[in-house]
Amino acid sequence: KPGRTYEIESFRGFSMNLTPEEKKSLEEHPSVASVESDMLIKAHAITSVSAGNWGLAKLSQGSGSASNQYKFDGSAGEGTCSYVVDTGVFVDHPDFEGRAVFGVNFEPTDGTDEDLGRHGTHCAGTIGSKTFGVAKKTKIIAVKACNKDITCRYQDIVSGITWATQDSKTRGCPRGTVINLSLGGWGTWVATREAVNAATANGIFVSVAAGNSYKDASDVYPASAPNACTVAASDSSNNFASFSNYGSVIDVIAPGVQITSLGTDGGTYIMSGTSMAAPYIAGLGAYLLGTEGAADPVALCQKIKDRSVKGAIRNVPSGTNNYLAYN
Repeated sequence: KPGRTYEIESFRGFSMNLTPEEKKSLEEHPSVASVESDMLIKAHAITSVSAGNWGLAKLSQGSGSASNQYKFDGSAGEGTCSYVVDTGVFVDHPDFEGRAVFGVNFEPTDGTDEDLGRHGTHCAGTIGSKTFGVAKKTKIIAVKACNKDITCRYQDIVSGITWATQDSKTRGCPRGTVINLSLGGWGTWVATREAVNAATANGIFVSVAAGNSYKDASDVYPASAPNACTVAASDSSNNFASFSNYGSVIDVIAPGVQITSLGTDGGTYIMSGTSMAAPYIAGLGAYLLGTEGAADPVALCQKIKDRSVKGAIRNVPSGTNNYLAYN
């Protein structure tokens, strides 16, 4: 009996416990495209202890001065929804101004809907908080798929993407919807790829972290999903982050070193990683949807690339787009 089912238009799947014989039988069934083992993956974050709040300002400066001023259109993502598939979100943080809500919890071990890992709250703050957010008027919806150790089950990520896609149809997001995925792992995850493709086919912009192994991201999922907008990281001195994955699947670069955002204690927290870079692009996607209205997700990623500052980042590995995000 299936433990969980997934359905977005033509994308259909389920999870269940199987014997080796049952798995082989399913793999040979003509209606089955793929059978994959569940696994644990990590979010792409590195905790930092140094202070700083440069990332948001960089988004409206390009490679310019070190000013901490962020310039933005007053629409600020109003009318959009931003789903954060992560460790959860501290939705009562005052800096969300009441715009953050709990959506659903697929994570089986924490025993709570709360964010015990701080990672999801940090990402959500970069997307849409009053102080640190790119899209300061977007709605934040928490989709808990990872635990306090920032570890996520493959099936919970697929469940999160599927749920967000379906929920967005009735949530009330007239200007458009984004999903942030600051997580991933090595290997070809057919179900994750197809879930991302199904989300984008439903008009949802999906921002994905490239990963922190300083390796080619072409073998990382969901970063290498064709319709994802995949994000590498840079530091405040316009250097390519020493940990960031790279390669032809990278669409754009965003700040990802010593990024200040919201913490789960009602204050702030500092983290580094491509996990911190992806929310800038999710927020930028929501921001542009707010100013210009609903757009094809792949075209929106291309617009972000077109608006970026070219050649601004030093030490970018060969074959990687040197495109620094700019609002």
